[in-house]
Amino acid sequence: MRVVKPFGVPVAALALLLSLAVLLVQCSGGGGGGDVSPPITQQPVVEPEPFAEIFRQGIAQYQGVYSPMLAESDSGHITHTFGAGNGPLCFEGDEYKLSTRDMGSQDLLIFLQGGGACWSDICSCKIDANHDVPHQGILDPESPQNPFKAWNMVFLPYCDGSHFAGDRDFDVDDDDDGAFDHHHYQRGLKNLSAGLDVAAKAFPAPRRVVIAGVSAGGFATAYALPLVRRLYPDVRIYVINDSGVGVLPPGIMGKMLSEWNAEKFIPSSCLDCTTQDGHFSNYYRWQLSEDPRLRLGMMSYTRDTVIADGFSDMGGDLFEQVLATEMAGIEEAYPGRMHYFMPSGTFHTFLLGSLQVTAGGMTVAEWIAAMLDDSPEWTSKSD
Repeated sequence: MRVVKPFGVPVAALALLLSLAVLLVQCSGGGGGGDVSPPITQQPVVEPEPFAEIFRQGIAQYQGVYSPMLAESDSGHITHTFGAGNGPLCFEGDEYKLSTRDMGSQDLLIFLQGGGACWSDICSCKIDANHDVPHQGILDPESPQNPFKAWNMVFLPYCDGSHFAGDRDFDVDDDDDGAFDHHHYQRGLKNLSAGLDVAAKAFPAPRRVVIAGVSAGGFATAYALPLVRRLYPDVRIYVINDSGVGVLPPGIMGKMLSEWNAEKFIPSSCLDCTTQDGHFSNYYRWQLSEDPRLRLGMMSYTRDTVIADGFSDMGGDLFEQVLATEMAGIEEAYPGRMHYFMPSGTFHTFLLGSLQVTAGGMTVAEWIAAMLDDSPEWTSKSD
């Protein structure tokens, strides 16, 4: 029988080489010893979904549910109108409408209108959805100072009295005769969810998203943020809260949210989100901790009379003191990701007025532009 010599190596020499190879493997730990660990496989790091806790509580229950019954183009804007029934509605049952503007941009501004509030202590609010976009401040595409003049835009009118958060209908007996005189609708969550669905369909892949709101719309930026993040999971989001920063007397925030059936927005694990001194500061801290891509800008005059006197009855001295403490506290907890703009004065709101108002030597327009550019010039400004 002919013996085959692989590659010309004698069989005896080949056997010797194989024996040496086995010994080398065993000595190096690669053999069959019982104490040898398997090779380590690097597992991908999975980031937790921002706001997962409140999604489980039901805040996204109306996303993807309602569609406009009508879309009409007018003067560069498209008006989207929702029908009556169980969907989006205004306070007294009027149709909910919103507007979009496509500028061919990679960036998207979502603007939340203001207009009062309605709960058991105070009921004074805007009750119809005027979808006409005012050419003022950051909504004016012709203003050279406007950082958003070339951005795509979604304009969400406010007409529910619940800061875009409510989820209830109720009857009112005005004359206390035992018979209901009016039926009211606080469907802010449906209005907000439906409006943001329109935004996602019209502008599915923006590079950046800004959520901006004034007064009641400023409060509402906190409620809109988780829903916007769900629609745009990988996009940098900037929030500009103008004059709805949540400085209120003890118990007011919790009371409003409870009456509006909006407690689902507050994570059950955040026991002091609405109770610490009555302010909303811990909720903003919680949102910043949940969403590392979030940048938060807070704006208020030091003695805003609409909030300090009309809305909260705190008075200018106490409001100014608490405002400074709360804003500084959030900034200290999240440096570089939250800053405030706080000029001296008693006025209310900035974004639909002159963008040349200054605090600490910087104008509103400059401060917003620095925020959007992630510039080191974006810092807190006060007088």
